[in-house]
Amino acid sequence: MAPRNSTLKHLQIAANATIEKLGTDLVAIDLTKQMLLSEVFLLVSGQNERQIDAIADEIERQLVLVGEKPSRREGSEHWILLDYEDLVVHVQTEEIRRYYMLDRLWNDCPTIALEAVRAAEEFKRGKV
Repeated sequence: MAPRNSTLKHLQIAANATIEKLGTDLVAIDLTKQMLLSEVFLLVSGQNERQIDAIADEIERQLVLVGEKPSRREGSEHWILLDYEDLVVHVQTEEIRRYYMLDRLWNDCPTIALEAVRAAEEFKRGKV
């Protein structure tokens, strides 16, 4: 089973919002085969507390435009979690991301390509 189209659409919106706020190291993890409550985790890094807050706010703002509100938002100075049930977004400082290594914890799960990341990489290479 793969993530639903609506979840993938929301994932791409969240990734675009992250790129707009200069978030880095985006990784989308497909959890559908793990029988969890969520279908996808989006892991994102920010350089500092202000940036992770701005990234989380922009993701919320963009998803509200398509009718999605998080069922909960939890956070600290170094980590903000946005729970959209099928999509869970982890916005972390680089230091906290290295410490908890969620990427490694879920490395047996497939990743999902993010259009925003591909477009940003092409832009950097001057292909736009």
